[in-house]
Amino acid sequence: MTLVSRRSALIGTLGLAVAGCDRITTSPTVRKVLTLGEKATLSGQRLVTDRNALAPEFTTADLSPRFRVNGNRMPASADYQAHMASGFSTWQLEVGGLVRQPLRLSLAQLMSAPQRTQITRHDCVEGWSAIGEWTGVPLALLLRKAGISSNAQYVVFHCADDFSGMRYYESIDMIDAMHPQTILAHTMNRQPLSVAHGAPIRLRVERQLGYKQAKYVMKIEAVDRLGGIHGGKGGYWEDHSGYQWYAGI
Repeated sequence: MTLVSRRSALIGTLGLAVAGCDRITTSPTVRKVLTLGEKATLSGQRLVTDRNALAPEFTTADLSPRFRVNGNRMPASADYQAHMASGFSTWQLEVGGLVRQPLRLSLAQLMSAPQRTQITRHDCVEGWSAIGEWTGVPLALLLRKAGISSNAQYVVFHCADDFSGMRYYESIDMIDAMHPQTILAHTMNRQPLSVAHGAPIRLRVERQLGYKQAKYVMKIEAVDRLGGIHGGKGGYWEDHSGYQWYAGI
């Protein structure tokens, strides 16, 4: 199933053909247009829509026959390779930052926690979309268990994969972090998440574009500002390719 997203409409108008998320902002003109469009969308959404509203959910009959892989397919780090070889039996997710009780949780512990399953549409910045079924732990549950501070304004996701030696990272604000459809997914289409799709867990924040859906999540950090995180714009593509931090759709 192919759908047209806000970004793909902009890209189509400009006649830009892209092969990957890392190539979409090579044109300064395109970058400027996307920036203006997303700023307008952000301000409009905050004024006239409820960011707590649910993203559309679908049925198994709507599942896409093919769900493309984007970004990295296989983290190169030795630690990740060792975890993969052991079936992620010794892997642990770290939850820290502005919390009262930092956590380290195994994959088995995450899978034994209360779960949410949802069938949603993934909209990529490249202009393609796909519908998949995801099962995972609500992020809000983990943040509450860790005792997240009232001073926390953002949640940063630190990942195992890298681009040119820089580990991938992304962030969302507390509205999206506590949203019921924001989950750490370990299962896709009723199968364990594949390595190419981000095993052992990936973020699903369903009301934002695909580059916000961080794969290979290793650490979750609650912070009061984004200024001290690498380039200060909240994510790898935001810092390196001019993407907008808020990618709501």
